[in-house]
Amino acid sequence: MALSWIIFTLMAAFMQAWRNAFQKQLSSSVDVYGVTLARFLFAFPFAILYLTGLYWQKPIVAQVNFSAQFWVYIVIAGLSQIIATALMVQLFKQKNYAIGVGLAKSEAILAAIIGVIFLHDHLTFMGYLGVAIGGVAVFLLSKGRHQTTLSLSTLLIGVGSGLSFAITSLLVREASLELGMLPFLHRAAWVLAWVIGFECIILLLYLGLCRRHTLWAMWQRIGLTFKVSVCSFLASLGWFSAMSMQSVAIVKTLGQIEIFFSLLISAYFFKEQLAKTDQLGLLLIVIAAIMVIWA
Repeated sequence: MALSWIIFTLMAAFMQAWRNAFQKQLSSSVDVYGVTLARFLFAFPFAILYLTGLYWQKPIVAQVNFSAQFWVYIVIAGLSQIIATALMVQLFKQKNYAIGVGLAKSEAILAAIIGVIFLHDHLTFMGYLGVAIGGVAVFLLSKGRHQTTLSLSTLLIGVGSGLSFAITSLLVREASLELGMLPFLHRAAWVLAWVIGFECIILLLYLGLCRRHTLWAMWQRIGLTFKVSVCSFLASLGWFSAMSMQSVAIVKTLGQIEIFFSLLISAYFFKEQLAKTDQLGLLLIVIAAIMVIWA
């Protein structure tokens, strides 16, 4: 199981890097609400198929009991992820692709702080040090090529996105722990299906009632919307499974390796120029990842 959370995290980071890249493309022709829905639209049926297939391959006789606390976690996690995704899309319009991802990666250190204060989720000294180094790496990557200081709007959107993602991740883990009667894969699959389903329904209702033109714009880019959803499903599957086994701060610190994938995509897919500080930031991310693996 020790190796499993690492594999799931690396898979999640890789797929999330591509999901963000496709979301950036989609944001050029679809508004922030549509790009946010694209993350969940086709991911929901995939989540149901995965849950069904899991029970077919590994039947579980234990009865699943969803407590009231479980539903509170699901609803707040779903709303937080919608907000986080919308802010992330706004980041794409503030700065370049890789730096936008870097700002939102403040999630790891924020998750560590919130986890300690509110959820009594303590780490080892090595774990805390790895998270701190990862935070420094995020700061370096956030500075960008042409800016020595961050604009206030970019800083607020970035931290807001990271904070919302951190809340989502922490509550996803808490929801998974509520299903302690199940193996970790089944716990993660149930949480994944409920969270994505809630997000999908909420956004479809809102757009159907208030912004039908957004749904039409998504239909015009259905292929790209599908790519966003598939990458999102695989990324969420990795994150949710890893966080069912390991502390959120540890998982998300290792998950900062996503920025390495994002830098490659930024350079070779979007042909964007990167700053020299990106090299030092990337090195620190690698060091932080090694430290949390050994924590």
